[in-house]
Amino acid sequence: MHRREILLAGLGAPLLMNAQPSASAPSYLEIRFWRMHNTAENQPKRVGEYLEHGFAPALERAGATLAGAFGIVIGPGSPMYVTVAQFASLAAFEQAGEKLRSDAEHARSLESLDQGTGVPFVRVDSSLLRSFEVMPQPDISKADKPRIFELRCYESQSFRTLARKVKMFNDSEAGIFKRLGFRPVFFGETIAGAAQPNLMYMLSYDDLAARDKLWGAFGSDPAWKKLSHEPGLSDAEIVENINNLILSPLSFSNIR
Repeated sequence: MHRREILLAGLGAPLLMNAQPSASAPSYLEIRFWRMHNTAENQPKRVGEYLEHGFAPALERAGATLAGAFGIVIGPGSPMYVTVAQFASLAAFEQAGEKLRSDAEHARSLESLDQGTGVPFVRVDSSLLRSFEVMPQPDISKADKPRIFELRCYESQSFRTLARKVKMFNDSEAGIFKRLGFRPVFFGETIAGAAQPNLMYMLSYDDLAARDKLWGAFGSDPAWKKLSHEPGLSDAEIVENINNLILSPLSFSNIR
């Protein structure tokens, strides 16, 4: 290789590393559950300040995005925050972790988080998701008026039944949601985390009344009834358990 070609190759490498992913390429979402308790330690305030002023800016510097940050409205484990971080690829997820570990400003934010009485939180649980074909990129947007959000987790009996449920979403179920007026934020299969095999997805609504109305319409929709009665696709065959949380975005959340 000539010297000029070597120089061009060397210049091209970082450009390729920083190239934006295709809109059809899957994104990777890390869902963190920040478990806290209500005591004099003031954990919700300390963690909220860290997420807004420490974690979110550090992710941006590392080439990722804190897409959403939420508190629980209805669900077990309150007080708890749920964060959704977006990465363009698995390599980007790994690189972001390395950058956070060497980020001096982020280190100061972690030090600030630790200051005060007791401990800043109880524990943090994390799941890494790969987005579905039907929605490769999450909907990171702010609505004109406040919304509520629902995070749903479907645990499957086996990895084979999970694959059938994911295909069901890609082929038809996600489309039914959209046709009926649900506003999906993301759909993802858990590739690392607890309670596998499972998938998670998030929907948004104007309020709880709108949520109840939409789920009522979904349950009686002819296309859904037909799909869910096909051999091998009933909930009893491919869904072992369903967990859900009703969430409200924190003031600094990109998804609102």
